[in-house]
Amino acid sequence: MIKGKAIIFSAPSGAGKTTLVKHLLGQDLGLAFSVSACSREKRHNEIEGKDYYFLSKETFRKRIATEDFLEWEEVYDGNYYGTLKTEIERIWENGKHVIFDVDVIGGQNLKKYFGVDALAIYVEAPSVNELERRLRMRKTETEETIGKRLGKAKEEMKFKKDFDLVIVNDDLEKAKTIAFEKVKTYLNL
Repeated sequence: MIKGKAIIFSAPSGAGKTTLVKHLLGQDLGLAFSVSACSREKRHNEIEGKDYYFLSKETFRKRIATEDFLEWEEVYDGNYYGTLKTEIERIWENGKHVIFDVDVIGGQNLKKYFGVDALAIYVEAPSVNELERRLRMRKTETEETIGKRLGKAKEEMKFKKDFDLVIVNDDLEKAKTIAFEKVKTYLNL
């Protein structure tokens, strides 16, 4: 198997990592998206195999036991998220570099796994208030989940120093340009 590189985007929910990842996937950088697996309920706008691989909690736990995951974690009381080894193999076999959209702990775990073959980017919202505003604008979150996500975000912010690069997403077009230039340089394109 040909081994490619890994681009890891991590951030608290609402910081804009998914928007930046989608932007980069639309550029000519030879990237393919790593679809994560999760055990939470599918949202109305999500597609199986495109946004996530939706597994039952029981199936997820069985796949943990058989070591099918490169990394995984239990997030938000019983909801599991992780990266299947087969997903990375699929992308590299197609001659692409893998790009991840993961939470901060997942990003740290992936960086440890890939080492120098990964560029780990932390995306930061300009403030916690802006993060809350963005979560509310989604209209997919309950008050309870917004509270949980903001609490988790405050903890995750402590780890931004562990990433190779921090992009403050206070101006989306500027953040897209920075992300593109940094990834292009890292991939030697």
